[in-house]
Amino acid sequence: MVALQLNVTGLPFATVCGFAEKVGDEIRQHSEVPAIAFPAAGFPNSLMRMVFRAQRKNLTPIDISDISVVTEMTKLTDIQRQFILHWGEMGTRWGISRTVAQIHALLFLSPDPMNAEQIAETLNVARSNVSTSIRELESWGIVHPVHVLGDRREHYESLKDVSEMFVRIMELRKRRELDPTLQLLRKSLTQLENEPAGDYTRERLQEMAQFFEASSEAYEQVHQLSPETWHGLLKARSKLKKLAAVLR
Repeated sequence: MVALQLNVTGLPFATVCGFAEKVGDEIRQHSEVPAIAFPAAGFPNSLMRMVFRAQRKNLTPIDISDISVVTEMTKLTDIQRQFILHWGEMGTRWGISRTVAQIHALLFLSPDPMNAEQIAETLNVARSNVSTSIRELESWGIVHPVHVLGDRREHYESLKDVSEMFVRIMELRKRRELDPTLQLLRKSLTQLENEPAGDYTRERLQEMAQFFEASSEAYEQVHQLSPETWHGLLKARSKLKKLAAVLR
């Protein structure tokens, strides 16, 4: 959220609303003017340009010196920036766009939903790139849109439960990578049944198919576990490690 303190003394509320529409932002109404809160959208530079144009057209007598900007998640700490950059690098190693991974990391760390303009400003990336990346994250099921009262723009938030997040990632990777490979292996083994000269190839593919079959079955068993069960298993594993250390 970016809060703008505007000196609108003597201006009709309708005029203030009109100015807000000129700069392309939706007003969050409060009980009194002049305290008006705007959802963040590329402040302060984009706002200042619109203010200058508005003044030249004499749309409102608002004084630029009376505008103050306060930002929250658009200003990253060193730790947040370090994590986001690392997550982006890890994404490239997993075959995922760096920007996609960084946006996911940003939303994971953000305590509140963010809109595309906030994301673009915080990460210093193009707005169009944000839109493409958000669609990719939505397809993974780890980011979803939410509505914020008083704002028509879409906001987005990430899953916060780490175990549920990784189960969803595993599910999509299984559909995109494991399932097509297993289908090809089965088809190839069927075709090799009538080719006596392909014994060695059949042996190699059979071994790989068995591994993929076992991996698929293991995933299905894991997929049925609830997040609560995951947390219980992780806690039990920690207790077992402590017990093993004592028994040694």
